[in-house]
Amino acid sequence: MSDKQTFKGIFVPILTPVDEHENINEAKLRKQVDYVIEHGVDGILAFGSNSEFYMFDDDEMLAATTIIKDEAAGRVPVMFGVGHIRTSKAIELAQRATQLGVAAVSVLQPMFIEPTAEALYHHYSTIAKAIAPQPMFIYNNPGRAGYPVPVDIMVRLAHDCDNIIGVKDSSGNVTNIEELVRQTRNIDFAVFAGKDTIVYPSLCVGGAGAVCSTANIYPDLVCGIYDKFEQGDYKGSLEDQFKLNPIRNSQDAASFPSPTKDMANLMGMDVGPSIRPTEAATGAALDGMKKAMREAGYLS
Repeated sequence: MSDKQTFKGIFVPILTPVDEHENINEAKLRKQVDYVIEHGVDGILAFGSNSEFYMFDDDEMLAATTIIKDEAAGRVPVMFGVGHIRTSKAIELAQRATQLGVAAVSVLQPMFIEPTAEALYHHYSTIAKAIAPQPMFIYNNPGRAGYPVPVDIMVRLAHDCDNIIGVKDSSGNVTNIEELVRQTRNIDFAVFAGKDTIVYPSLCVGGAGAVCSTANIYPDLVCGIYDKFEQGDYKGSLEDQFKLNPIRNSQDAASFPSPTKDMANLMGMDVGPSIRPTEAATGAALDGMKKAMREAGYLS
């Protein structure tokens, strides 16, 4: 199966339910995995940003990923997110994840520091070489890391490293998506949007799909954007995007990453709290999310 057949559609950065002591709740995690798969997602990203990867140690993440893979039972591919700053630590975690049989590893650019473009190239290419032939994605999230992975560096990595087979671009910049597609169309490379509000325009310029946190809560709606587009129902796809956007935009008033769990809990999904120091939204931020959900028909 080619990468374009495996890595397409809507992938969800699965929420990590915890108990009151902030221990991962296996039963609720399994329930969340079943929920998103049964409602149409095409893949799962274990320990993406909304999975709160930065709150857990390596052993916790790997143990939870084993649970996720077991519950998914081959129904959809499961990717694993790596966010270590130090190259050697990223390699170590990526290698351990590959031993679990994940479909791919997704690597975020190093946070807090800002390497040069050439240093970023070396960071990614070194990790890719260390886990080859395991498939690897570049995860470009300038909003959280504080700087972007330049498009030309991602294109260069795509051509130089056979096992770098895709990118999740969370810049929100459709031109980035378009250029990544244009400049890698001669190879088997999957370009995913990493911002829920631009799934439709990303598909219009040749994107393979999207990684959407809101698919944890509204999987039918989010997957509808992709599925209807693939079926040629462009009007229906765009309408689903327009329905989703006010919900997703309402989250911006709250403190990342609490809104995803906040909305899930408002829907009665009982995924537990965000890991401290993140706290649940209150006041105007919470009221705004409730209003958006109510107007979309998700709350009475």
